Amino acid sequence: MRIVSLLPSATEIVYALGLGDALVGVTHECDYPPDAKGKPVLTSSRIHGQGLTSAEIEHAVSSRLGGHRSLYTLNEELLRELNPDLVLTQELCEVCAVSYAEVKQAARLLDVGTQIVSLEPTTLDDALGTIELVGDLTGQRGRAGELVSSLRARLAAVRDRITEETPRPRVWVSEWLEPPYSAGQWVTAQVEAAGGREVFHRAGIPSTRVAPEEIVNAAPEVIVLAPCGFHVDEVEREVRRVRLFSGWESLPAVKAGKVWAVDASSYYSRPGPRLVDGVELMASLLHPKIFGSPHPARARGITLQREPIGVSNVAQNETP
Repeated sequence: MRIVSLLPSATEIVYALGLGDALVGVTHECDYPPDAKGKPVLTSSRIHGQGLTSAEIEHAVSSRLGGHRSLYTLNEELLRELNPDLVLTQELCEVCAVSYAEVKQAARLLDVGTQIVSLEPTTLDDALGTIELVGDLTGQRGRAGELVSSLRARLAAVRDRITEETPRPRVWVSEWLEPPYSAGQWVTAQVEAAGGREVFHRAGIPSTRVAPEEIVNAAPEVIVLAPCGFHVDEVEREVRRVRLFSGWESLPAVKAGKVWAVDASSYYSRPGPRLVDGVELMASLLHPKIFGSPHPARARGITLQREPIGVSNVAQNETP
């Protein structure tokens, strides 16, 4: 079988099922496992985010989508040359990956036997079900079942360590920094499985922009900065460039020093096997006395102070 993955999460699933050798093409964002970076790349971004602030990226994305223009390009000629038997794609989010419509258009160049499957998980359970679906599509049902069973066992192990007496802090997971967004989809279930209460509770529905007063009224006791597609080093750099909103200092999480930058790309943005790692990481942020402190490669505490409106909030002692 020859597989093309047009989703980083699908790439991770394919490798987790032992099918790395069958994977013949990936996206420009497929960076895990490291072997995936050696595969032919079929996509590129029309927005060059390097050096742009989160506010500038948000504006660029909104402008393109508002003008009904795609964020990504798909190399149709390379797709035809690779001649896959199975193409794994999605139609859930235009921001996350090349659109399903573009993939279908490119499919006219492929052999009639090529199967195109859209993966559409919106919850944590859906994400586990997607692993089983890919297992069915690739003849790896048994291996997929074993993997999902092991992931569910890890989730149960986290839940079993959280008792009825364990406090469940109010948590805001920020999926974008400027403007602020509240995470949705599977992230709410990740927080709840880790022993917290996500303050905006957007389980199974897309993330959404939230007003500063909504965040202040929600009074989160823990803030997790998890901008979509960012690794922890990128979050830590970017968070010092954003303009913090009025009321930031009044948030219980800020007062208590419980603001965390996390590796969102690995553990929260992609609905693959590592969502369970994200639950375990979240548990260590919310209940360090039970689960221990997080590894700094996965999460780091952040201390920020709001500067006057119109002034970029860059730490004065930060090395350029």
